[in-house]
Amino acid sequence: MAAITDTGVASTAPARAKPSGVTQRVTKIVLALVLPVLLIVAWQMGGRDGAIFGGALPTPDRVWKAWMLWAFGNPGFGLNPYAGTWMANVVASAQRVAAGFALAIVIGVPLGILIGWSKTVSALVDPSIQWLRPVPITAWLPISIAIFGISGLGAIFLITIGAFYPIVINTTQGARDVERNWIRAALMMGASRFDILLRVVLPAALPSIFTGLRLGLGIGWTAVIVSEMVAVKSGLGYVLWDAYYVGRMDVVIADMVSIGLLGYLSDRLIVALEFAALRWRRMQSFNQ
Repeated sequence: MAAITDTGVASTAPARAKPSGVTQRVTKIVLALVLPVLLIVAWQMGGRDGAIFGGALPTPDRVWKAWMLWAFGNPGFGLNPYAGTWMANVVASAQRVAAGFALAIVIGVPLGILIGWSKTVSALVDPSIQWLRPVPITAWLPISIAIFGISGLGAIFLITIGAFYPIVINTTQGARDVERNWIRAALMMGASRFDILLRVVLPAALPSIFTGLRLGLGIGWTAVIVSEMVAVKSGLGYVLWDAYYVGRMDVVIADMVSIGLLGYLSDRLIVALEFAALRWRRMQSFNQ
């Protein structure tokens, strides 16, 4: 059967079938794995006999063995202090990230909406945020230790600070970019200022808010590792520094891989929530 091309001319060439959704997902997964697999293979081959950095870095097979013992080993077996402690440290770090990230959302999103909506609030609050934003997380460590001591509360404090700034800044920008005609239409229909904030500004700012959430979550994982290396006696950051101190580079690299994996999975969770929350926007684009 002839197909009509973009130029309006009939073509006898058979139409190409579009790949299915499953095929597309499999293709994306395969492409995503190509580079890591190549790097691991090159690392394994080059790391034998101390060819890479004089043998300072263990090969991937040694890292895998260390991670297996760390994750599934018997804590009472031998003299390995890390055996069987992986899950406990993962849970400790994840709980701190979740708590600090939740606080950053509770504070950052409403404040960002108000800054973007009100010129008065913007003039009152935004200069202070921009003044404090360049201060790195590590600079807050002494204050965290002075206030909370060596405890998980200090880590939550640092995570909240780290995640707060990208959340509030992206939320502010999203609130400022709301189409003014939508606000005028809501006012003409008798909507109150609170209704406009809740039903017009907040939904319209969601794409920017989710961008801020993803950035803030990544910084939150960075903050928890920094805090646990110095001010906490548990978690992945604590294991990372302790393993480096005793020369267990295999555990150090296994820890780094674990952190990256947890960060990736938590980011995918935010993306899934964004996909569900912005379904209305995709339907609107489809109808247009």
